[in-house]
Parts: sequence; structure tokens; C-alpha cells
Amino acid sequence: MQKVIREMTCRLGRHMSSVASRTIQVRRCLHGAYFRIQPSIQEALMEGRPVVALESTIITHGMTYPQNLSMAREVEEIVTTNGAVPATVGILRGRIHIGLTDEELQFLAGSKNVVKVSRRDLPYVLSQGLSGGTTVSGTMIAAHKAGIPVFVTGGIGGVHRGGENTLDVSADLTELGRTPVAVVSAGVKSILDIGRTLEYLETQGVCVAAFGESREFPAFFSCQSGFRAPYHVHNEEEAAELIASTLGLGLSSGVLIAVPCPQEQAASGQVIEEAIQQALKEARSKGITGKELTPFLLQKINELTDGKSLDSNIALIQNNARVGSCIAVALSKLQKATRKGRLPRREDMTPPQPVVIGGINVDFIAKAQNSVILVGGQTNAGRVRRSFGGVGRNLADCLSRLGLTPLFLSAMGKDEHSESILHYCHHMDMRAVLQLEGKSTATYCAVITSAGELSVGLGDMDIHQEITEQYVSKFKENLFQAPLVCIDGNVPLSTIQYVCQLAREHQLAVCYEPTDEKKASKPFLSDSWKSLTYISPNLQELRAINQTLGNPLPAELPSRLEDVVKTAMTLAQPLLTQLRCVVVTLGTHGVLLCGKSMGGSILLCPGAHEQTAATSLCAAHYPAIHISKEEIVNVSGAGDSLMAGIIAGMLANHDTDTCVRMGLLAASLSLRSYEPISPEINTCSVSLEQVNGRSWPEVKIWEMD
Repeated sequence: MQKVIREMTCRLGRHMSSVASRTIQVRRCLHGAYFRIQPSIQEALMEGRPVVALESTIITHGMTYPQNLSMAREVEEIVTTNGAVPATVGILRGRIHIGLTDEELQFLAGSKNVVKVSRRDLPYVLSQGLSGGTTVSGTMIAAHKAGIPVFVTGGIGGVHRGGENTLDVSADLTELGRTPVAVVSAGVKSILDIGRTLEYLETQGVCVAAFGESREFPAFFSCQSGFRAPYHVHNEEEAAELIASTLGLGLSSGVLIAVPCPQEQAASGQVIEEAIQQALKEARSKGITGKELTPFLLQKINELTDGKSLDSNIALIQNNARVGSCIAVALSKLQKATRKGRLPRREDMTPPQPVVIGGINVDFIAKAQNSVILVGGQTNAGRVRRSFGGVGRNLADCLSRLGLTPLFLSAMGKDEHSESILHYCHHMDMRAVLQLEGKSTATYCAVITSAGELSVGLGDMDIHQEITEQYVSKFKENLFQAPLVCIDGNVPLSTIQYVCQLAREHQLAVCYEPTDEKKASKPFLSDSWKSLTYISPNLQELRAINQTLGNPLPAELPSRLEDVVKTAMTLAQPLLTQLRCVVVTLGTHGVLLCGKSMGGSILLCPGAHEQTAATSLCAAHYPAIHISKEEIVNVSGAGDSLMAGIIAGMLANHDTDTCVRMGLLAASLSLRSYEPISPEINTCSVSLEQVNGRSWPEVKIWEMD
């Protein structure tokens, strides 16, 4: 026993030492006179999450405005989409910034008199309070100081043609020889002497590996250079293992991962070579040398190739960002697993997580002070609060608070609301959420009565149309592995149909949250709905669904509980020919589950009714937890909290009663909260222990056959 305790203590000590080491390194860098780390990057580094460094010379000297700005934003978005945190490095007013805000990106992209900053330039630029774009060399230094092991660029510098006479050798090569950072690039620029560059890298002790199917060393614009790379890695896992070995050995040199430009975008090598020779000739005639040479050559080559070289340039940078961020994610997982004393199997490198696809809203909730709201242009006394909602966001928020942290797919603008959303949703997995320039984040304004009932709502939801099939398809592997996919009615019809198609082809469990009466019927406009597993409508939404399907409808919706239950059962029954369970939310009346039953209990959890022969259809009514009208603050997130609690119970394999009661606990907390999802929801307040510790009203069961 003592031996086991000593071993556990030792492992814990090593883990805490590793965390402390990262924290100290980041804090030292953060509090240095010359550095500023963006808070989100600081947090990611301290937590050991994957971060990718990006250079800024390509912004300041590589492309013209505004193409340079859009390219920088796109590259950061690609890094985020692939699971890493982008950290663009630049120098602003004498300080190295690791991570740039959008305003800082705009400043560098639009400035004409900024400096191109390599290792030799850093002391002067910082001492004079100047601004500049960091080269590969300058960015490597900053990345290493901050503890970022992976850096993505376009192409590195090298030995210039004729360098054996001029000794014109890029500082990028010597930096790779003395700074332990992995550089992901499209090889070296084809305007350089590639053979001598590879020789120089060997002299510097730099490990060079081609990435992908071929061992051919890429030549920036072209996939072929005529030279073979010394080594070869087939995928991001192999690249991560190579980098981990370098870091583990404590070598002071870096690693160069050479990624070929996508074949469909690669420019013809012969066309580029002819343009290079012509550009070099013009540069010599004009006496252009040193650090001014590369920008001149690239600009001239772009002119001579009618923009083909620039198209290839952008394509390869985007491709490098995708590959580099995947390598960073694989490296982060490898390092975490190594700290835990085990190496991960390839098949479990990415643990499955639920996926939520839906809307993000900024909600403005106006609650009247008096029970009667005056109309006709009169001002009503009340309280107006801002909160963050959207059905998809609410579900992802509540599931995250319950320890599941789903991958969230959504869209928002790059505007005054987006930074506030990201700050508020820091506990959620927001890495895949689209941030779109020139678009407005969805906003919703609700006027509610003093009793908490909705009186009128107004919404600007156009951006939800950007949650497209093409965007969601990028996360197909996540969908295939997810134990459950949740999708809300804010999502475009084509996207809902796409998810339903995947569900049908790959037996995915999908829960559809109708959102509101108008959007409820989207999947039911075709046979797509037959691939759903669960839906969670209220009575009005359930009636709208049946109307779309052409089923008989009640003349009007009842209000008495017995009649409400009877109507809900009638409307749910035709849907249960395909769906596993219809969860009908009944507001103050609680919730009604309709589905296949065994022994009087609804079979709710995934796989349950495939494993057991269900004998009948049943409906089970669970009364709500009593809350006085005075306690109700906000009803907008109660239904979403209910479903999130039920889902959390399902994914923990609890019985149906426990799942529903976890949902009722979560809903009761959110009803008392100004936020749609109560911050008090957590794995302690909504848990099996809390369910077992309460006295619950009787559950009533009805046969539906």
C-alpha cells in the first residue's frame, strides 16, 4: 500500500511540476518588459492546450491591403476550426505581441511604414518603440519564449541563388539551428537555391521531413523541387512524434516540416522558374539586395504569372495552417498522454464528444414591473438585461456545465458582441464556431410579463443561415464518433437534411430541438425526420409538426392537465413509428415522455430498445418542481436546461426516471436565473445524488396502443 501511495504521489508531483513549469514560463514571458500575451492564449498555454504561432511579415510585407488582412483572418479561422488556438505574432509600439486582436491585425495590415523584423532587428525595433511584422526568425524566438512548440508559415528563407559568392543566407536557417520550435512550411521559396539550403540546414543540425505521401521536398509554389527531403512523415501523428522526440531530447535545434502546396493550386514549375529568372535579372539591374529582395521578387513573380503565384501562395498558407494546427493538436494529446504515463492508441487520440449544432443569440430581456403591459407606444416600468442565448448555445452551455463539453457548431459576426460571447462562453468548446467579417451576431429582444411569460419577441437571426452543410461537413468525423448529435431549428433546412442523411447512413443518434412553432417542422418537410432519434417540442410545436405531416389536429389546444396529456399523446403517436422518444415540454405542468416501453418504463437511452424487445407504447408524465411566480426570473432557457439534463443522464447511462429528474433540476435552477442557463448548474447541483436525495411526485403512466 505504501508503495502504491508513493507511486501515486510521485506521478501527481510530476504532473503538478509540469503544470507549474508551463505556468511559470508563460508568466515570465507575460510579465517581461518586451512581451504581451493575449489572455486567451495565456490561458491555453497554462492549460496545455494546442497553440499555433503565426508570423506577421506576410501581413506587413507579403501581400497588399486588404488581401493581407482577409488572408490573416482566414488563416486564424482555419487554425481555430482544426482545434488549436491561433497566436499571430507582431510588434506594436516596441512590444512583442503574442496573439493579436482584430484591431491590431488591421493596424499591421494597413500600415505602410512598419519594419520587417528578424533576430538582428529585435533590439533596435523594441528600443525605439517601433511596430513591425516578424519574420520566421523573429516569430520563432517569440514562440519559444512563450512555450509554443509549433509555428506555421508560408515558406522559410534560405540560401539565395549565388549565395556561395554573396553569402546571402537567411537568418531563418540559423534560427532553426538554435531555437527548438517546429516550423510547418511549404518548403523554401523557389526563388532560392534549394539544394544549398538543404545542405545548410544539415550543417545547422535541423531535422527536415516532408509531410504527406511523397518524400519530394516542396518548392513553395510548386510540389516538385527536384530534391528529396532527408526524412518523411505521413500524417500529423507521425509529425507530432517527431517533434516530441526533438523536444524530449532537449536539442537546441528546430524541426522543419515541409508540406507541399495542394496539387490543384500548385503553379507550373516551368512558368514559375521563368518568372524567377526574369525577376532576378531585374533585381540585379536595380541593385536590390538583402531583406528587400524577397518582397520584390515575390511581387514581380506575381505580376509575371498574372496572379497565379499569389493564388498558390494563399492556397499553400491555408493548407499549412490546416496541417500545422492538426499537428499541434496531435502533439498536445501526445504530451498529455506522456505526462499521464501512457501513450495513446491512434484510434483514441480524439475522445468522442457530443456535438451541438445551433444558434447563438445575444438576448435583451425586458421584464415588466407590472402584471399588465401597456401597449400603444407607452413606456412600461421594468428591468432590461443582456444575456447570451440561442437554443444551440443554451444546450451546449448546460451540457458543458454538466461535464460533457460538446463540440459546438454555430456562427456569429465579428462585431461588438462576439468578444463578449467568447468571454462568457469560455467554459464551452467554441473552437469550431464561425466568426464572420461583415456579418451581425444574432440578437433577440424579448418582453416578458412580471410573471415571466413571454409577451413579444423580436430577432435578427440572419447569420444562422451561415451554419451551412459545407461548414458542418468539415466535422463529419466528429459527428460519426459522437454519442449524440443535437441540432436546433435555427439551422438551415439543407443542413438539417444533411445531418439526417448522415444519421440514416451511419446510425447516428440525433436529437432535434424545434426552437419555436414556425421552425419546428423543418425536418418534417421531407422524410428526413425519420432519421431522428428524439425530438423535444412543446404542445404548439408538436401540433405544427403534425399539421405539416397532414395528420388530424385538435380544434384548439387545451389548458387542463388531463386534456393536455391526452392531446400530446394523440399528436406524438404517429411520430413514434420512427422516433425513439418524443419529449413534450409542458411548462408548469412538467414534461411528458412518449415512447417505446418495457415494464412500464420508457426506453430512453441510446441502444436500449434495440437490445430489448419493447412490448408497447407508453406515455409518462413527470410533474415540474414547484416554483412560486415570485421566484421565476427568466423562462427562456428552462426547456433547453431540461433537455440538457435529460441528455446528460442518458449519456451517463442512468435510468429514465433519473434522466428526467436531472432535467427537471436543471430547469428549476434556470427559471430562477437571469441567465438562460443558470451558472449554478454543475455536476453537483444536477446529479444522481441530488435526484436520490429529493422526494418526487408520482409518475403517471398511460398505455398509448
